[in-house]
Amino acid sequence: MPRRAIGGRPLISDQAYVDYVRSIANNPATLEELEAEMAATDLVSPPPADFKGESDANPAFRALGALSSSVERKIEPYGAQFLAYARRKRHGRTFSEDDRIQAASRARKVEEEDDGEISEPEDPMMLARDAKDWRGQDHYAVLGLSKYRYKATDEQIKKAHRKKVLKHHPDKKAAAGIEENDSFFKCIQRANEILSDPVKRRQFDSVDEAADVEPPSKKETQKPSAFYKKWNAVFESEGRFSNKQPVPKLGDDNSTKEEVEEFYDFFYSFDSWRTFEYLDEDVPDDNEGRDHKRHILKKNQNQRKKRKSEDIARLRQLVDDCLAQDQRIKKFREQANKNKNKKKLEKEEAAKREAEEKARAKEEEERKKKEDEEKAKVEKEQNKKAKEAAKNAVKKNKRVVKGSVKDVNYFAEGEASATDVDNVLNDVDKILGSIDPDQLADLVSKLNVAGKDAGKVKEAFSETSGGLVGAGKLKEGDLKVLN
Repeated sequence: MPRRAIGGRPLISDQAYVDYVRSIANNPATLEELEAEMAATDLVSPPPADFKGESDANPAFRALGALSSSVERKIEPYGAQFLAYARRKRHGRTFSEDDRIQAASRARKVEEEDDGEISEPEDPMMLARDAKDWRGQDHYAVLGLSKYRYKATDEQIKKAHRKKVLKHHPDKKAAAGIEENDSFFKCIQRANEILSDPVKRRQFDSVDEAADVEPPSKKETQKPSAFYKKWNAVFESEGRFSNKQPVPKLGDDNSTKEEVEEFYDFFYSFDSWRTFEYLDEDVPDDNEGRDHKRHILKKNQNQRKKRKSEDIARLRQLVDDCLAQDQRIKKFREQANKNKNKKKLEKEEAAKREAEEKARAKEEEERKKKEDEEKAKVEKEQNKKAKEAAKNAVKKNKRVVKGSVKDVNYFAEGEASATDVDNVLNDVDKILGSIDPDQLADLVSKLNVAGKDAGKVKEAFSETSGGLVGAGKLKEGDLKVLN
């Protein structure tokens, strides 16, 4: 603003103001200082001419205070417009000349500040491109972001657009005397419009073939390092379309079987967001025929589905080709077969050990059985011999018992009668029929001691018969002589 005032009262004269402006315009240092000290200032306007103030004519108004008297202060012209005015006065420029020079200055400043991140040579064919064919243009290349593409940040897109606008603005070229149409400038504006809108940018990225990485051939991947490097680049490019993030990496020779399987499973069941709207045929305006419009919409929808199916098939073929060249799969299979064979050998060895153990157990069982049979046979023979010996001993002892009564003449005085002999022998048979071998042996022992003494022999028989009667083996009265 050229001057400041309070209540419409000028604080400096017109002539003094003009002289001050001229001094500022002829002093660049002062001009630069003013440019660095811009600030906003509130102004108090004078009351209107029909303002009645606090009076009977205006009973609703009541003044709460009064303005203090004005104070004269030294002021300086200030503001962007004043600086522009001073600059034009100093250099004798018109408005349009000054605007063009300032635009060129800003462009040079941007170029000087550019660190090379978004700089790339411009293709002459791209510069001559028709702006009407905007669907076929590479928006990233137009803004100089070919090496970034879908990885470019919003700040890089904004900076690249500003740089291109300052370089190719029609006003700047006209000021430089270059007669050229603004077709490429329109391409720049269209590229910025597409890439600045997240939805439109995603649609363009969906069909941006320049960001695709061609799969390597078998010859190119003979070395393991080349295989991982080239195929990693391919799947990194494909991974940009995944709804699931992060996308697993192909890995290297040290990747585990689980990591490799996770990678291939991920891409075989790839969840892609590609929709191919960017390639749709333009839908006619509402004033066109409705049938034709529905036809175009349906056609676009069918084309999207077709492209989607083709893209899924293409990606699966890529995964198949990579899988076929992946030496880790062969290594995992060999390891699996080795483990399988190892398990098989271990199983066979276990079965062999089990069979051997069963055979040894059977042999041991047969040996033990044979030993038991031999032992039983020996015991049987021994028992048989013992029984025969005992039987023979019993027979012998019975002969001794019977012979003992014969030796004492059947306990008769003189020659024994037949009745005496029968009575004694009957008693002997009853005793022998009731006595057990041990008692018989004891009886024989007593008889051997008694010898041919009839009294002692009879006493031995009486003791034995008394024991048998006490044991219930004989009854009182069963014996006639030897009781």
